[in-house]
Amino acid sequence: MNCISSFKVRTSLLCLVCCAACGAQVSESLVPSDPLTYRLDYRVDPDPMTAVVTVTLTVSQNTALLREMKMRPDARISNLKADGTLDIRDAGVRWLPPVTGGAMSWQVNVAHRRNGDGYDAWLGADWGLFRAEDIIPRAATRTLKNARSESWITFRLPRGWAVVSQYFSRNGQSRIDIPERRFDQPSGWIVLGDLGVRRETITGVRVAVAGPVSNSVRRMDTLALLNWTLPELARLLPELPSRLTIVSAGEPMWRGGLSAPQSLFIHAGRPLISENATSTVLHEVMHLALALDTQDGYDWIAEGLAEYYSLQLLRRSGTISESRYALARADLADWATTASSLCRQSSSGATTALAVGILAALDEEIRELTTSDASLDSVVVDLVQLDEPINLGTLTAISEQIAANKVDALHIDKLPGCRTIATGEQGTTSN
Repeated sequence: MNCISSFKVRTSLLCLVCCAACGAQVSESLVPSDPLTYRLDYRVDPDPMTAVVTVTLTVSQNTALLREMKMRPDARISNLKADGTLDIRDAGVRWLPPVTGGAMSWQVNVAHRRNGDGYDAWLGADWGLFRAEDIIPRAATRTLKNARSESWITFRLPRGWAVVSQYFSRNGQSRIDIPERRFDQPSGWIVLGDLGVRRETITGVRVAVAGPVSNSVRRMDTLALLNWTLPELARLLPELPSRLTIVSAGEPMWRGGLSAPQSLFIHAGRPLISENATSTVLHEVMHLALALDTQDGYDWIAEGLAEYYSLQLLRRSGTISESRYALARADLADWATTASSLCRQSSSGATTALAVGILAALDEEIRELTTSDASLDSVVVDLVQLDEPINLGTLTAISEQIAANKVDALHIDKLPGCRTIATGEQGTTSN
């Protein structure tokens, strides 16, 4: 039996090991009846005392449907072991499982600081909070033509612990089913420990708000805010995700909000609505609903839309008054004056505030050009239909098609720092 004690191996290592190396047996009863379907079982074993998670991936198949799996673990992952052939290099890990299935396992030191500040992944004595992507590296597969996975995830937890993720759980198991993909991997935020959970279905979306009972998580307050605002979001984007999982905790987590597929994290200390009438929770909900991917330099489009519409949800639902909305816009306009550039790799708070002003001007211009038959809402509906990263050219083209005219709000001279990057785009107009 052979095992790899660390991912950072400078030379190629080939390991041929027996199934006992991963502590898992491949059961014929788990093999799907469909001859083109293989089964993946992810078993997650958290150890609160060491802050380490052990993940075991078992492949069940009758024939060689899954031929190869490649992934690039980060420095937190160690102790990789596998049946079949395991090739570890600086460029990543390549696994060739046995023809009739096998297992691979690894360990993860979960804790991870965000920008040297609080943690965006944590496992302690009483609870843990992290993304599935933190413990299960994204992978690519080579399979028999048209073969697809049937994927499951199971947690083996300490006594008294529970787990909440974006997936529906039955008997401790959750099915991962992404119809548009042939290889399904777990994703999104996960919280585990002694948890408090509140659930509700709001405008067709199954919402769960979960966090450690020892933390001051605003579960009912969050559900109340969403009861007011999600109906307005559904009017804008009728095809909302079927599930929304919000996980929350206090120290030592990062004091902000972060979205992931069908789930988001919000620090327990963050207000649901800030004194300036903005909402971190709704900002992240908008990111989930829009699911926009932007090209390098155009993060401001996604961030600006999320912030603009988080305010609109509060306004349209009557959660804040028109006068409060006007004050919030004025605060953002004041903050925007400190932004030196709009087009940058990552949108700062001031950059996002500047983007909100530009998008609001675009909304007003489209309404004027179409005598209120269309608005920025119309642009957003078209943007979310795209299957490709967006840029200024995309935003401009859709806006001008809807307005049936040039739009001055997106003139390059009004977008500081964007001229250089925009001139390099194919199909971008600089009007």
